[in-house]
Amino acid sequence: MTDRYGTDVLATDWRAPRRGRAVEAPADLGTVVEEVTTDWCGEIVAVDRDLDTVTLEDRRRRRRSFPLGPGFLLEGRPVILVAPVHRSAPAAPTRTASGSVAVPGAPARVARASRIFVEGRHDAELVEKIWGDDLRVEGVVVEYLGGVDDLAEHLRDFRPGPERRVGVLVDHLVAGSKESRIAQGIARSPIGKDVLVVGHPFVDIWQAVKPDRLGLRSWPTIPRSVEWKRGVCQHLGWPHRDQADIARAWQHILSRVGSYDDLEPQLLGRVEELIDFVTA
Repeated sequence: MTDRYGTDVLATDWRAPRRGRAVEAPADLGTVVEEVTTDWCGEIVAVDRDLDTVTLEDRRRRRRSFPLGPGFLLEGRPVILVAPVHRSAPAAPTRTASGSVAVPGAPARVARASRIFVEGRHDAELVEKIWGDDLRVEGVVVEYLGGVDDLAEHLRDFRPGPERRVGVLVDHLVAGSKESRIAQGIARSPIGKDVLVVGHPFVDIWQAVKPDRLGLRSWPTIPRSVEWKRGVCQHLGWPHRDQADIARAWQHILSRVGSYDDLEPQLLGRVEELIDFVTA
C-alpha cells in the first residue's frame, strides 16, 4: 500500500533557513563579506577587539564599521564573524603610523630643549598616536596649552631661542580669526624667528579625522551658539551630558584612527612642518 501523505515533514530540520544556518568565521583582513541589514558589501580592513567591531571598505574606498557577530554573508552563506586568533607574533612593522620608516628597538632619545605646543588634550593624544614613534626617536616633547589665548604667557615662561625652538599647532587658523591675529603678533615679536605657529582650518581637532572612518559623509555643521563638541555628539545621537561623555566620544573617534591615512591632509602637512622646524 502506498503512503499517500508522503514522508514525515517533521523528520528533517524544516525550520532551517534557505541559505543554511550561520556558522562562525574569522574576520580575517582581506575577506569580502556583506552586512545583511544594510546590504553593505566590502573587504575587511580592520578589526577592533576592544569595541568588538569590524570595518568594511567598499569598492569606492568608503568605510563603515559594524559589530562583530551574526548578520553577515560570506560567499552568499550566513556567517557569525569572530575576531581572528593570532597564532604567532606579527612581524615588526616597517613603517610608523605616520608613514615614516620604522626603527625597531630604537630607544627614546633624550628630550630636546625644543618643544611642540598643541591647544588641547585631544590634539596631544592624536599627535601621539600618529607621530609618537617619530617624536621619541627625535627627542621631541609635545605639551598642550589648554587654549591659544594662553600662548603668549607660555612662551614668556619657556623663553624660546635658537636652541629652544617652539612649534605651535593651532585649531581654526583661518584669515581674520582670533587665532590668526595671535599668530601674527608672535611672528612680529622678538622671539618670532624661534617660534613657528601653524594651524589647520578645522573648528576642532575632531574634524581632522576623515568622516568616513566613522561612517559619516561629512562632519555635521553646528551653530556658533552651541559648543561644538557637544553639538556634534547631540547631532550623532551620542551621550553629551557632561565632560565624561565628551571624553568617551573622543576615545571612540580616536579608536578609528590607525595611521596617517585616516587623517585629513590639512593636518598632516602642518604637523610634519612643526617636527622639521624643532629638529632642524
